[in-house]
Amino acid sequence: MNANAYRFCPQCAQPLQDQDHGGFPRRACVTPDCGFVHWDNPTPVVAAVVEHEGQIILARNKLWPVSFYALITGFLERSDPSPHEAIQREVKEELGLDAQGAHFIGHYPFARQNQIILAYHVPATGTVTLGDELADYKRIDPARARYWPAATGLALRDWLVQQGHQPEAMELPKL
Repeated sequence: MNANAYRFCPQCAQPLQDQDHGGFPRRACVTPDCGFVHWDNPTPVVAAVVEHEGQIILARNKLWPVSFYALITGFLERSDPSPHEAIQREVKEELGLDAQGAHFIGHYPFARQNQIILAYHVPATGTVTLGDELADYKRIDPARARYWPAATGLALRDWLVQQGHQPEAMELPKL
């Protein structure tokens, strides 16, 4: 089991045990009246290929290595009416830009973080103003963009291909 797995039931505080549920090992409460099962379903995350003034904006989170830039991402919040609106909110929060729509690119697994990425192309207007989570950003001409071969990088690749580009893959940086 995952090292970060639940050890105690969040409903009744009894120790959890590995049990087969749905053909997979799951952490589950053995107390007869409880029945809690930790399904460990992926967390939904929205991502944006932000297009601003004809270029793509990539950003660097404050916790990332200096050389690593990626798409704008954020968790799908309970209060978000839809993933489409969630990514527009994230673009505003993280870049200070006004989304002019959000066009679905695709969905991508990010197994390392147990996430499912819902990726959108978001044309945006305004002046870039970095939010609290970001340290920096850079602009890239779509014809020169390269992608990282995982999760949000695959969304960038797919969008670039849809635009008629033939992007090259780059090596995955160590986080």
